[in-house]
Amino acid sequence: MEQKEDKKKTIKSFQDLHVYQNLYRAMILVLTKIIPKLPKEEKYDLKDQMRRACKAAPALVAEGFAKRYQKKNWQKYLDDTRGECNEMIHHLSVCIDVYADHVNAALCKDAVDLYDISCAQLYNLKKVWRDFHKDD
Repeated sequence: MEQKEDKKKTIKSFQDLHVYQNLYRAMILVLTKIIPKLPKEEKYDLKDQMRRACKAAPALVAEGFAKRYQKKNWQKYLDDTRGECNEMIHHLSVCIDVYADHVNAALCKDAVDLYDISCAQLYNLKKVWRDFHKDD
């Protein structure tokens, strides 16, 4: 009988983090499938805010990863990323509730799900990292 190896992949780069991968996937979804469908009058308001927030979340993980051994800095980056995720959940909720005739609500809900999952991953990553370095 074959035994499954339960090896965890070594994290060598921020790109190896599942939370980064989810945030990047959410960014692509928002930038290519949701924002272009919003009405033109939102060009300088909701569209701009969503562009910035969806790009900020994966970028904060990438930038913070370079400072992962500076416990307080890394934790602040993770907290700031959760803030960007919450902001995107809000913006996507506006898209669903106000612009349902423009956007695909199912795609918006998929993006909300990715941001919800990412928030949980960020919380867990912060806790695990804190516990791992508790003697530092």
